[in-house]
Amino acid sequence: MSIKKNLTEEEVLSLIGRETEAGFNYLYDHYASTFYGIVLKIVFSEDAAQDVLQDGFVKIWKNISNYERKKGTLFTWMLNIIRNTAIDYTRSKHVRNKIRIDDEIVGLNNQLSESKNFDHIGMKEVIVKLKEEHKVVIEALYFSGYTQEEASKKLNLPLGTLKTRARTAIMTLRNLLKEIQ
Repeated sequence: MSIKKNLTEEEVLSLIGRETEAGFNYLYDHYASTFYGIVLKIVFSEDAAQDVLQDGFVKIWKNISNYERKKGTLFTWMLNIIRNTAIDYTRSKHVRNKIRIDDEIVGLNNQLSESKNFDHIGMKEVIVKLKEEHKVVIEALYFSGYTQEEASKKLNLPLGTLKTRARTAIMTLRNLLKEIQ
């Protein structure tokens, strides 16, 4: 079914209300690029922006019956759903933990690159100074390449405990590297 380029808001609502594939395609084709730019500014990741955009369009599709014309235009209503979906994504515990740990790793990497003595000692030699419980976690996460969930299962530790030990180990490594400088 071919749909003309610009439908009125009433025609769009009618098309979506019939829950046709053409209705969803029209929405996506006419609004996705605009919404994508907005989502990308909120989540800072192209992959995440694509996922959030898709989730937002599904929410629009499922909740179109909640749209009230007297409260605003269809575009504004959809924009709010997309924007709130992106904000919810960034506020999710998983994303906040990932950002916090990534920031700590970046900070640690910056310290390592600034260290004058680093080339002489090597990272393994610094990690030897950690407590065994922290050393095992760092080796699993950073040298073996396990995700936190995989390392948690491999080491038979609750995920929260693993994350706490990883954070403590990173802070200890940061302090050890300061001493070396």
